[in-house]
Amino acid sequence: MARAAAVTGAGVRPPGAVPGGTGGTGTGGGRSEAVLSRLQLLVTRKLDGLLQGDYAGLLPGPGTEAGESREYRPGDDVRRMDWPVTARTTVPHVRRTVADRELETWLAVDLSASLDFGTGRWLKRDLVIAAATAMTHLTVRGGNRVGAVVGSGGPVPAPAARSRWRRAAPEPAAVAPLLFRLPARPGRREAHGLLRAIAGTEVRPGRTDLGALVDLLNRPPRRRGVAVVISDFLAPPAQWGRPLRKLAVRHDVLAIEVVDPRELELPDVGVLAVVDPETGELHEVQTADPRLRRRYADAAAVQRTAIADELRAAGAAHLRLRTDTDWLLDMVRFVAAQRHARTRGTTR
Repeated sequence: MARAAAVTGAGVRPPGAVPGGTGGTGTGGGRSEAVLSRLQLLVTRKLDGLLQGDYAGLLPGPGTEAGESREYRPGDDVRRMDWPVTARTTVPHVRRTVADRELETWLAVDLSASLDFGTGRWLKRDLVIAAATAMTHLTVRGGNRVGAVVGSGGPVPAPAARSRWRRAAPEPAAVAPLLFRLPARPGRREAHGLLRAIAGTEVRPGRTDLGALVDLLNRPPRRRGVAVVISDFLAPPAQWGRPLRKLAVRHDVLAIEVVDPRELELPDVGVLAVVDPETGELHEVQTADPRLRRRYADAAAVQRTAIADELRAAGAAHLRLRTDTDWLLDMVRFVAAQRHARTRGTTR
């Protein structure tokens, strides 16, 4: 129910509108560049410095995080022997270690069709791009690496089968993968390229498999770091709860939930035409009925409570961004609260 988008035109910004900017997040190169530059400036002014000093360890030495293996050389510390690799290859190997000074951050960005909707100051898709920009520029410093996995739309339709007796039907055009990975690289220039790729992703019909998207961060196993999942989490919690719990075992997980006020309650505007952007189903709803509005609000509250409970059970920090509020202020408050909790020796 909460996934239906209003088709009234009132208060709904056109697809591609961006918070605080004058351009689209689509493939319009120059406009996307201007939007991302503006977002970077906003993030730098408001959030820069909030995460300084958040590394797990800054002590001198080779580090404690396991890295790659290499053959043993005279003078190597025998305490670093990688016995499983040595047993498999019958050649002595030692395990390299990685210093804790560098942080690796991975973003799981959900760009389902349900995100091309908004009745507030901007679209939900805009908030996804803004949140990805904020987290990228917060963490990409001092050699830190930032990568992303992106999902857009539902399954790819299978090619039409060829018939032996009839003229073969034309095969559909090649479709890009709906789940793809952007490798983690250090540097602001590479981070800006990653954001351009995310902003230029085409939103396709259907619903992204959020569980499969999160599971891309579990395979292959990566060094400990930060994992940020950005979505409206409208998929059933049973689909993505288990992969998220598995991810939280090794990484610090932040779940950024994007919400529009019309997904929480219906306005009293008479007959309202609504469409599910993921399935294309169109319905007419009589919003003047107070019982209908109450049932809708109750169902939406139950849905959001289930999402919050699943995120809490997974051990993920939970940040909710709304399309009708100042997302930057909400993020500043959230980051400040997280820092305050850590300095007092408490958890989330």
